[in-house]
Amino acid sequence: MKKLIIIRHAKSSWDAPLSDIDRPLTQKGIKDAHVVAEKCKKYLPSKFVIWSSTAKRASETAQIFAQTILYPLENIVYREDLYTFELHKLENVIKSCSNDFENVILFGHNEAITNFVNKFGDIIVNKVPTAGFVSIEFDSDRWENINRGKTNKIIFPKKEIKI
Repeated sequence: MKKLIIIRHAKSSWDAPLSDIDRPLTQKGIKDAHVVAEKCKKYLPSKFVIWSSTAKRASETAQIFAQTILYPLENIVYREDLYTFELHKLENVIKSCSNDFENVILFGHNEAITNFVNKFGDIIVNKVPTAGFVSIEFDSDRWENINRGKTNKIIFPKKEIKI
C-alpha cells in the first residue's frame, strides 16, 4: 500500500517584480499553511518523506509544515522536477519514486495538483486551493503501478471535507 499526501503551496505574492520561481508566501499564505499543517497532523503516517518543488512559495510551505509536524528541515528533498504545472510531468515524478518509500508528502503547484487528484483519487475536487491537503492511498506496492486510489482526507484552509 502506497500513500501520497499532496499539498498545494500556500498563497504567494505577486507584489514584487520577481520571477515566478522566486515568489514568496504572503502573510495570508503563511497563516493558512500553519492552519492546515496543524489540522493535518493527526492524519499523517508515522513514517514518510517530504518532497518539495524548488519554487520559493512551495519550499516555504513545506518548511512551515515540517516545523509544525516536527520533521527535520534538513530532510526535506527539494526537486526541480516538481516545479511543474503539467499533470504528466507530476505523474512521472511520483511514479518514479523509490518503492522503499511507503508514504510521500509532496508540495507542488496547480494545475498539476488538481488534475492529479482528480485522475488518481476517487473524489473529484473542483480546484485544490492554496495550502490545500489531499491524501490518497493506492492499493499497490510499487509507485510505478499506481492507478485510481482512495481519497481518504481533504483539508482546505477554510474547510475540512468529510469523507
